[in-house]
Amino acid sequence: MWLRSIYLKTLRDYRVPILGWGIGMGLVIVSPMASVSELVRTPEARAALVSLAQTFVWNADAIAADTVGGYATFKIGIFIFLIGIWPLLAASRMLRGEEDRSSLDMLLSVPRGRVRVALEKLAAMWTALFAMAVIIGVLAFLGRTAFKASFGLGDALLFGLDLALFCAVIGGVALLISQFTHERGPAAGTTAGLLLIFIVLDMVHRVIPNTDWISRLSPIYYYNLSKPLVPTYGASLGGMLVLLALAVALSAAAVWLFARRDVGDTVPLPRWLRLSDRVAGPSRSLPEREWSLRSVYARSLGMIAVPTLWWTLGIAGGAAWMVIVVQQVEGKLKTLYTDSPFLTDLIKNLGGANAEFNAAFLAAMFSLLPLLLMAFAVTQVNRWTADEDDGRLEIVLSTPQSRPVVLFGRFAALATSTVVVAVATLAGAALASSATGIKLDSTNLAEATLGLVPMALFVAAIGYLAAGWLRSAADTGLISFLLAAWFFITFVGPELKLPEATLKLSAFYYYGTPLLHGLQLANVAVMVAVGAAALALGTLRFARKDIGV
Repeated sequence: MWLRSIYLKTLRDYRVPILGWGIGMGLVIVSPMASVSELVRTPEARAALVSLAQTFVWNADAIAADTVGGYATFKIGIFIFLIGIWPLLAASRMLRGEEDRSSLDMLLSVPRGRVRVALEKLAAMWTALFAMAVIIGVLAFLGRTAFKASFGLGDALLFGLDLALFCAVIGGVALLISQFTHERGPAAGTTAGLLLIFIVLDMVHRVIPNTDWISRLSPIYYYNLSKPLVPTYGASLGGMLVLLALAVALSAAAVWLFARRDVGDTVPLPRWLRLSDRVAGPSRSLPEREWSLRSVYARSLGMIAVPTLWWTLGIAGGAAWMVIVVQQVEGKLKTLYTDSPFLTDLIKNLGGANAEFNAAFLAAMFSLLPLLLMAFAVTQVNRWTADEDDGRLEIVLSTPQSRPVVLFGRFAALATSTVVVAVATLAGAALASSATGIKLDSTNLAEATLGLVPMALFVAAIGYLAAGWLRSAADTGLISFLLAAWFFITFVGPELKLPEATLKLSAFYYYGTPLLHGLQLANVAVMVAVGAAALALGTLRFARKDIGV
């Protein structure tokens, strides 16, 4: 049945991401609900929580933060937009990816027009997004039942729908940009950069008064107009219609351009935008002396350079921003922290315990950095599996290179990139700390940032192992689900009083709170050992399997 049409075949390919991202992001929504009931037991605690939430409006609007739905909406804040990673990857490879591996030529040889092919693939992606929305909504409703929230099933489904519409916009952006690039990688990387810009633009009006017009340039602004989990606020029909209109317009423009260009070629840019025409030197028929072709490692490093730049700017800039935010709210938070024992429990819940205030609060915010770098690792694992699916590894293996050398070369390039990101994050946080006067333990700061490297490589090793049996979409969906499950275990497990053995199943457990207590060498050794074993098994599987199977 699933092979009867392009739509059904494409939807079948999305079955693992639907479950992985749907369940994963649904658990992310439920996770804050477990702690809010403990934080609002008394009127004093409720007032302290509301005051604290107002201090973090850069993250999200603090509306009804003393309710289960309001606190969950506020707490997830900008983290929820990580779900945009899947549509930007899926849309960038939807057409351009098939052109890269020449499978689109075969598909267009059957009696189906270009527009129909593109629309069926687009419809499958939209269906997958709305299936994720249903899963997220149902899980949010189950959380409402467990933690006695006041929103209903319809509200939870509207929340999922709002999120799906935003993802459809991001997918439309990636699909449109892919019409101007020869490969899907630049399209995905550019869209990821735009996603970061959208997040920053949306923050502006909450930090700087009278700047709504700037935030209106971001689709996230229209997503945030709806807060269905807050019954007194509800959903904004206008905001959802704007997202729907943007998604349709961007996707329609991409399909229109696809129908009018040569397969394998790009839409020509205006002359003033053709950077290559202005800087290109004498052309060569073959780049024999290109540095990136000297080894698999060098070539892999050249391929990953641009994504590394974007992720470095995002993660390092985010770390510096966190330090600046701590400095801005330090005075108010210290007053609230000392006057209210309930906020002591909140800081402890976030990971700060009873340590020095600045480090405790910043450690709570830094807990998201491992997740970001691990997400970067997931995108590179996706590139590895996609190269195999698209037949590019066959070209590499036709040269006198052994399979383990090829895999280790790619993994070494990823390791180099993660080190670059970690060092840049350390530099950004240290410079921001020095500029703002925030006092932090330099050793702990170095361990907190450089400790991100084994976390990312641990996820990458598991991804390389799973790639021996799964294709790119399934592999990415599985690793994404693992990230969400680990996040849930670490940040919700203590509230649910899960046993210590269960907490140890999460990779975040082994990262701990190094900004407060430094890295625990025993925990790092466990991660390195398990990651090395996964990489060894993945290498063994890759060396013995048929390519593309």
